[in-house]
Amino acid sequence: MRHPFPVGREFARSLGYPAELLASVPSACVDAFAGVSNVAVFADIPPGARVLDMGCGAGLDTVVAARRVGPHGSVIGVDFSEEMLAYARLGAAAVGGRTITLCRADAERLPLPDGAVDVALVNGMFNLNPSREEIFRELARVVRVGGSVFAAELILREPLPATTAFSEADWFA
Repeated sequence: MRHPFPVGREFARSLGYPAELLASVPSACVDAFAGVSNVAVFADIPPGARVLDMGCGAGLDTVVAARRVGPHGSVIGVDFSEEMLAYARLGAAAVGGRTITLCRADAERLPLPDGAVDVALVNGMFNLNPSREEIFRELARVVRVGGSVFAAELILREPLPATTAFSEADWFA
């Protein structure tokens, strides 16, 4: 299927995910990847950390983060789309993701207690949700004091032409 935006393995490689890393991640996570950066590769994720992958999509960053935290850490992937979470669940199952928890939730209402995570990853999610102030408040609430947020986002330098129109269906085809 043709998408109006880049997705998949070659796109992930173009963003700096190493080819050998992509080859070691379940194809369900890689083939449906639609982020904007290689945030799980460049983020400082120490072994044993509790990580939130906000807007986890197909789970590529979730799986990469789970490998980085090791058996004593944990990763929670949160997304509003059941369709994308289905890919992430396939990937987590394929890697034996006992340290991975996936759940459907809105970024502005995370199902986590205050200070629950050490590191939050956000890879191209803000441009999909107009509730940015609420999302930043939620990140500040769930990331422990002294924790870190690593985010990457698309930024337009000028408005898109009026003839360019995308709908939510374009993201979940």
